[in-house]
Amino acid sequence: MTQPTLTRRGYGGKNALPEPLRTALTLAAAGVPVVPLRAGKAPFGNCPQCAHNACGGRPNMKSAGPCCCPGVCHAWAAATTDPHVLTSRAWMAAWRRAVCVAYHPGAAGLTVVDLDDAAAVDWARETLPVTLTVETTRGEHWIYRGSMPSHNAVLPGVDIKSTMAYARYLGPGTGTMTALPDTVRALAVKEPSTVRPAPRSLSAPARSGGGECPHRTPVFLERGIAMAEQRITAARSTIHATVYGAFLAVLSTHGRCGCLSDTHITRLFTAARAKGETLRHCTDAWNNARTALGL
Repeated sequence: MTQPTLTRRGYGGKNALPEPLRTALTLAAAGVPVVPLRAGKAPFGNCPQCAHNACGGRPNMKSAGPCCCPGVCHAWAAATTDPHVLTSRAWMAAWRRAVCVAYHPGAAGLTVVDLDDAAAVDWARETLPVTLTVETTRGEHWIYRGSMPSHNAVLPGVDIKSTMAYARYLGPGTGTMTALPDTVRALAVKEPSTVRPAPRSLSAPARSGGGECPHRTPVFLERGIAMAEQRITAARSTIHATVYGAFLAVLSTHGRCGCLSDTHITRLFTAARAKGETLRHCTDAWNNARTALGL
């Protein structure tokens, strides 16, 4: 099956339709489920019949549920590709008030890495494979083929939007969409809260071959370590989760080629301990990140 693409074209003969609806119909025709967003770029609220989960389905918009409400009532769960639904009387009332279009990435087989600021964009450019990129108000959306569970704040300024979530449609973007990398999937792996692997040696994993490091230059590694140190140092809350996420990001990029040295690891541990982490916490977070990545 051909993967749907996020393209935007005019909708011939439908100029009387609201602009958001014309965009939505084009996306829906490409297999991308869409839903309108109201002022504030938020989904439309529940109708009176569905308020407070009276309909018995889609509680807190976290599941698809049995609700058959004909309106735009359940955020991402209401997203559809059916043009008859999109142009129905119940939906037209919402389209006339809509300010933009959202889509359900997971239902289209897509994942959006939402980069909320310049630092997050720099991290993505250093860490993630290139893919279709869309500019946002403050950062960028990196869109990959493949779906996964959605997670917020996997790293500072980084959210993952795929299943059970919606993302704003902000235009066709630039570049070519590529497959969802394991690096992104690994970011959504939560650190075990109770059972932890026994501490291992902190030595960097051995390089699989004797050739040149695939990252080409020491500058790339140095920037990665420096960004991880900065991310840990800048954390104001959820320190342990931030440390784990920084370790995971470094290992996902540099953990298999053998370029990490004890000096690099010590720098990361030093940054974490300066934020109040104990040596045991650092060791556990490092080993848990290695386990999550299969190192």
